[in-house]
Amino acid sequence: MSEQPNESNEPAGPADGPRARPYSPEVAEFVERFAAELTEAGMQRMASRVFACLLTEDSGVLGSAELSERLRISPAAVSGAIRYLSQVHLVTREREPGSRRERYRVHADVWHEAITDRDALLGRWSTTFDQGIKAVGPDTPAGRRIAETAEFFDFMRRELALMLDRWHAHREAVRGGDSSEPS
Repeated sequence: MSEQPNESNEPAGPADGPRARPYSPEVAEFVERFAAELTEAGMQRMASRVFACLLTEDSGVLGSAELSERLRISPAAVSGAIRYLSQVHLVTREREPGSRRERYRVHADVWHEAITDRDALLGRWSTTFDQGIKAVGPDTPAGRRIAETAEFFDFMRRELALMLDRWHAHREAVRGGDSSEPS
């Protein structure tokens, strides 16, 4: 068995645990299609592919070498994608026990967490919009435009909170109170 270096320059081997299952053609097609949709919506292309790949893994966890192999991309491309996905809270990094290697996880509630993070962002924007209105004057065309923007995002923030409450109730009804990762 030949050993291949990984991103921490440790040799890969039996201590690294079982390899993730290889892609089926159908899964590969889904990954590329969903990644294209995410890219079209504004996400970076490699980040889209890495996220879609993690989403299709039963465990929700893959290492850099596995992502590189499945997506046929360089470890540097994986690293850049993970950096972005971590910043926007779509994946988390975790260390393999007894190793310096990192693995990357997408959680079942990833969308809930991403939306919750946006709520905090909208709150910060509200403060900034208030400053902008004061800076340009509330009775100017620019002031009215910024006020309209602020009002829209305040509305979105209130609706978002209500929507997340409804999501919790829906998820509990569907899962019968089980909020663990789906099997």
